[in-house]
Amino acid sequence: MIKETPFNPKSGLLYLLVVTPAFLLSGIFSLIFAAKDHRPEWQIGVLVLLGITLLICALFTLIGLFAVSPNEARALTLFGKYKGTVHQTGLWWANPFMFKAKISVRVRNFDSDKLKVNDQAGNPIEIGAVVVWKVVDTAEALYEVDDYEDFVKVQSEAALRNMATQYPYDSHEEREGNAGEIDTDVIALRSHTQQIAAKLKDEVQERLDKAGVDVIEARISHLAYAQEIASAMLQRQQASAIIAARTKIVDGAVGMVEMALTKLSERNIVELDDERKAQMVGNLLVVLCGDKNTQPVVNTGSIY
Repeated sequence: MIKETPFNPKSGLLYLLVVTPAFLLSGIFSLIFAAKDHRPEWQIGVLVLLGITLLICALFTLIGLFAVSPNEARALTLFGKYKGTVHQTGLWWANPFMFKAKISVRVRNFDSDKLKVNDQAGNPIEIGAVVVWKVVDTAEALYEVDDYEDFVKVQSEAALRNMATQYPYDSHEEREGNAGEIDTDVIALRSHTQQIAAKLKDEVQERLDKAGVDVIEARISHLAYAQEIASAMLQRQQASAIIAARTKIVDGAVGMVEMALTKLSERNIVELDDERKAQMVGNLLVVLCGDKNTQPVVNTGSIY
């Protein structure tokens, strides 16, 4: 596997302001001297050849110049062999025969398409994600994969599909004896955003390591049931929420009735037989569990 190595280029200003003008002027003067009269032919040939050679050298020194902008890098290869990467900004010079591939190391966003997958329970859902990433190893990004940007797209969507199948859409599950209760032990796509984001980031990073890419953040940007079951699942969610609320109300009402009977017994306010206790329990439960205000009936006679 090819890993990034630093490359130390030479100052581009030195070659632009000193070396290139020196070759250029020397070549021009050689051609001028060759054009003068009363010179042997061999001297003229030598001066012409020298002048052309110096002009070619000036051209090659210009070809060797390259600039590096902020958050940009240049990966250098010589005859197919990787030589190193330049991250320092400025004007630099390297062997003119080196190929200098430009690559951005800026932070970038990838917004996936809305994917249709099945969650852990087999329900079809639509899911999308945003992945924030940057290149940290230019050699791996350029030479280990064919197209690192397309690689990020394909692998991010593959990781999103794989992650979505491992969790249910929602944590409202019907458990024995606790229908509709929210199971806090179940990590769900909708209710546990932080855990799901961390899992998605790990999934994407594992797949992109070989491309020299660092995943900064990965989060779900779209989550919904598929259209064909959206209406039915909405009714199920509403029913589960109602059952969960009623379960909590009943638990609280039973506790309050128990507390009322205990207080009456402890303070010897009134002694009730089992039949009257049952009637009192029924009345209190109606008052506490009803969804509308009850109308009291005052008994002006004997309690019996």
